[in-house]
Amino acid sequence: MKITTLARFLFVFTGVLCTVLYCPAQDTLRITLPDAEKQFAAKNLSLIAEKYNIDIARAQVIQARVYNNPNIQLVAAAWNPQEKKVLDVSNKTGEYIVGVQQLIILAGKRNKQIKLAEANTTMAENRFYDLLRTLRLTLHSDFYQAYFLQNSISAYQVQIASLEKLTANYNDLQAKGVITLKEVVRVKSLLYSLKAEQTSLQNQFNDTEAEIQLLLQNNHTWFVPEATVTPATLPQMRQYNLPGLVDSAYANRNDLKLAQNNLKYSQLDYSLQKALAVPDLTIGAQFDKRGSFVDNASFLTVAMDLPFFNRNQGNIKAAKLNIDQSKVSLQQTQTTVENEVQAAYVKALNTEKMLGSIDPNFQSDFDKLLKSITENFEKRNISLLEFTDFYDSYKQNVLQYNQLQNDRIQAIETLNFTVGKPIVNF
Repeated sequence: MKITTLARFLFVFTGVLCTVLYCPAQDTLRITLPDAEKQFAAKNLSLIAEKYNIDIARAQVIQARVYNNPNIQLVAAAWNPQEKKVLDVSNKTGEYIVGVQQLIILAGKRNKQIKLAEANTTMAENRFYDLLRTLRLTLHSDFYQAYFLQNSISAYQVQIASLEKLTANYNDLQAKGVITLKEVVRVKSLLYSLKAEQTSLQNQFNDTEAEIQLLLQNNHTWFVPEATVTPATLPQMRQYNLPGLVDSAYANRNDLKLAQNNLKYSQLDYSLQKALAVPDLTIGAQFDKRGSFVDNASFLTVAMDLPFFNRNQGNIKAAKLNIDQSKVSLQQTQTTVENEVQAAYVKALNTEKMLGSIDPNFQSDFDKLLKSITENFEKRNISLLEFTDFYDSYKQNVLQYNQLQNDRIQAIETLNFTVGKPIVNF
């Protein structure tokens, strides 16, 4: 009985332990941006789903190319009252009629429908590549956001480790009566404040990490972004001119191409609607065994609707209005493209100017000074107020410097996004 109870306890304990260890466990993978893009292109479900729309549109082109099927009719005598026969189709006494008809599409409707389907395929491709452009910006933005958040979190950890060591020393000194409780509490308050701010940054990092996992369709891996971007490696924005960037956007923006192709689609639809006002022709042949003016009679049949009432007037008018609407949408898209490129270019210039005004050695000097300030405070060469002021200045400097670097890269990525391709490489 005791052995059984012990075995159950060990079994339950092992299960609980495995659950605790397994549930939060995630593989940690250091990843560069090119590697992230490869996973994104291969696994992102939004892209995969949108790509199906291209295949669907191509299938509709195939359908537009096929011809109408011929129609065959068979009429048989259900009952011959003279011969008392059911379904009498015999050559001597029976009656049956056989007819074949084929619809002939006139006014070039078939070719117009094919062109319309091909235009729809092109628009599906425009939508796919515009979605790819948007999601790629999100991936790049999240990647660098996470990278610089990591840097800020690590900088906080340096301060926290230093303060934790200082707090332990101060506890001993306070116990010996060397310093007052007020000084210990003030140092601890600074420590807890830094930990709270670090936790806030960690939460931001976790949210950004969750977006990266969603983009890469992998929520079982903790991605740690790796980048070698420095102010020196970033390109100088002055080498690019605004008119050239706008021209590049006109050539590469798929949302603009979509607006252009939408106008083309409306024009093709207008042409098709006018053609639909022309009735189609149905021709056929008919054989009548015994029911006509002679036995074994053969006929040629021709049929066409008379366009007295329905001349497709409403659809033609709607298609004409769609052209006007598409022209307005195209003009709006062109204006939007120009404004977005201009705004992104100016922002990139401003962030470059701001980051360029900072001494490259300023950050490393600040790091060295942090250690010196901490040692001098422990030796009581500086006051508590000077010490806390420096720590606050150091913290703000690290955050602002990382934010400025992030802002500059985000501005460049936004410029690439507005241009429609990575015109600015780094």
